[in-house]
Amino acid sequence: MSTAGATADPLAALGALPGVADSVESVRKSVDRVYGHRIMRRRSNAITSEAALRGARGSAALAGADWALEEVRRRTDFSGDDEARTVGAALRLTAEAGQLLSIWRQSPLRVLARLHLVAAADKADQVGRPRQEGEPVDEPLVGLPLPRAAEAHGRLEGLAELIIAGGSAPALVTAAVVHGELLALRPFTSHNGLVARTAERIVLIGSGLDPKSVCPAEVGHAELGREAYLEALDGYVSGTPEGMAAWIAHCGRAVELGARESTAVCEALQRGAA
Repeated sequence: MSTAGATADPLAALGALPGVADSVESVRKSVDRVYGHRIMRRRSNAITSEAALRGARGSAALAGADWALEEVRRRTDFSGDDEARTVGAALRLTAEAGQLLSIWRQSPLRVLARLHLVAAADKADQVGRPRQEGEPVDEPLVGLPLPRAAEAHGRLEGLAELIIAGGSAPALVTAAVVHGELLALRPFTSHNGLVARTAERIVLIGSGLDPKSVCPAEVGHAELGREAYLEALDGYVSGTPEGMAAWIAHCGRAVELGARESTAVCEALQRGAA
């Protein structure tokens, strides 16, 4: 976030970067299309539930557990191998996200700690708190240099202060920064990617952009692919205006694809009801 660090509202400053306003507007139109669908007026709960399932599946795929949707839907036991545990963690996080909306704006660090606890699903000493100096981080799919624990703690505090302060930044910008910062910092010893994508979801819901959680960005991130995801993350970490704008645009495209997915679900339900 170095491009905007000297301003009173750094997130709003990012919203003024070239091309970001276009991404924000495109996302708004995509979300509006889903919410305007006639099925949403009658079966929004069904769309929300399906979006949660598909979002969890997409987030798990980016974490290395690329299961078919129907396998995620039918499976009841996620205690087996690493992939099964990853899918189980993604499902638990998606279910938990909606329970934490009221806490997020007052205590984002508390929410992040809770998300890590839910993802890890054990009582190890490292769970539910930021990592300490010297503790290893299990995040093999993100190969960026790992910030020292002290730096991660400081930047995490700064991110929390921005969330609590609020501001005029568009929801997409705030969600993208939260997502990117958590991936860059990897503040926990594990499950940082899953937590980052869940935090993005919480921002998009809590901001009012997607209050019914029917535009799962995780679906879009998975569809765009891991290579594009990591390339866009490199842009965020660079801190350049171009890199930051490219990351925000990438996140915007992911939301649009999530909206498209739920529109297709609406169409399928409509055909079934016809």
